[in-house]
Amino acid sequence: MFIGRERELNSLEKLYASDKFEFAVIYGKRRVGKTALINHFIRNKKAIYFMGVESNDKQNLENFSKNILEYGVGIQADTAFLSFQAALEYVFQLAEKERLILAIDEYPYVARSSRSLASTLQLLIDKYKENSKLMLILCGSSMSYMEDHVLAYKAPLYGRRTAQMKMQPFDFADACRYFKNFSDEDKALIYGIVGGTPQYLLQMDDKLSIEENIKNTFLNPTSSLFEEPENLLKQEVREPALYNAIITAIATGSARMAEISTKVGAETSVCAAYLKNLLALGLVQKETPYGEKASRKSIYAIDDNMFRFWYRFVPENYSIISRGASDIAYKRMEPHLSDYMGKVFEEICKQYLWKLLLKGQSPVEFGELGRWWGTDPFTHSQTEIDIMGEQDKNTALFGECKWTNERVDTGVLETLAKRGQLFHYGKIYLVLFAKRGFTKGCVDMANRMGNVMLVSYDDLVNSML
Repeated sequence: MFIGRERELNSLEKLYASDKFEFAVIYGKRRVGKTALINHFIRNKKAIYFMGVESNDKQNLENFSKNILEYGVGIQADTAFLSFQAALEYVFQLAEKERLILAIDEYPYVARSSRSLASTLQLLIDKYKENSKLMLILCGSSMSYMEDHVLAYKAPLYGRRTAQMKMQPFDFADACRYFKNFSDEDKALIYGIVGGTPQYLLQMDDKLSIEENIKNTFLNPTSSLFEEPENLLKQEVREPALYNAIITAIATGSARMAEISTKVGAETSVCAAYLKNLLALGLVQKETPYGEKASRKSIYAIDDNMFRFWYRFVPENYSIISRGASDIAYKRMEPHLSDYMGKVFEEICKQYLWKLLLKGQSPVEFGELGRWWGTDPFTHSQTEIDIMGEQDKNTALFGECKWTNERVDTGVLETLAKRGQLFHYGKIYLVLFAKRGFTKGCVDMANRMGNVMLVSYDDLVNSML
């Protein structure tokens, strides 16, 4: 089942239609759907598809040769080209007369085993590009490798690409396209549990309840998702134990460097090095209060819902789950799900605001959105704002998101209005998001104020889906 990726497909089709040499780089986290995108794109087109394996140069060359010969001759053969240069030159020559796609998937595996591959590609691109009809696609899951050895200024292939795509997980709206039978509330819960990664979305069954889905996957020792985060870490890092401890610390509430260091029992300098790698892998994000470039108030958060959910609930229940007691594990998790969903709802609300902006319907034309936290000078207490976005030095938007079963009352609106006064904007616009809607008193107050938008979750879903 292939869903979404219309923008990426359109970009690839435009490159293909040029009928001249094109070189696209596609990269992104594992399981995000890169291979599915490529296979969908090359359907019914003349194409050679080759996936690199984590092996030696000889094995990859043999596999590559078989893919080329199967295309060029139409038969499976055991013959191999003498070198990658000979194999690639043959492909470039094939593409002198007809449009041909060469897609090398998991390029980092091939390039690491054949150190001269990038320079060879550079040589052949420069030799053939003027008269070639080849569309070359290099794809990889190791984002740091693709950025450092393919896209970076010092990389041999720098300046040769004609397009690059960093594939991201689906947003909430696209993730919901996988499910027809879930209620709107359950769609938010599923997005909170597995995020927008296609491979994980496919593990969810919309004919079952949320509880049954969680039990069948995260609380089932035989499920692929049960060991997924640890297996992915083992593929990416050499010492997964401390990485596991750091991610678990963040998932269970330790957000600042000092807190993480204390929780895992490691020096701050050691944690900083490990966090740098987790940032590069796209598993953790570093946040600063909105409008502050660098700050001692910086905090860390897990940047992938599946990882966040897994590390929040599975490690502490590992022994119970391993013994097959999924019912007991779920009963321990269930009271905390609403609190867990708070951050997920904030992200969905941000996506809603971005869609309003792109439609030209946002009351404030912000350039970015983020959270703010700091000290209230009037009360001398710590406070935070869920969503903040600035149009200019005079105009800003402030938002509050409530994933609770009670209707939001006037007190929440009054508090948000006061927090907006902590800044020196002449024009402010307030947006309240609520899972269950608003009391009549809150609606009346919003109407009197005039600078307030009230968005229930039902309205949000109807607008986005």
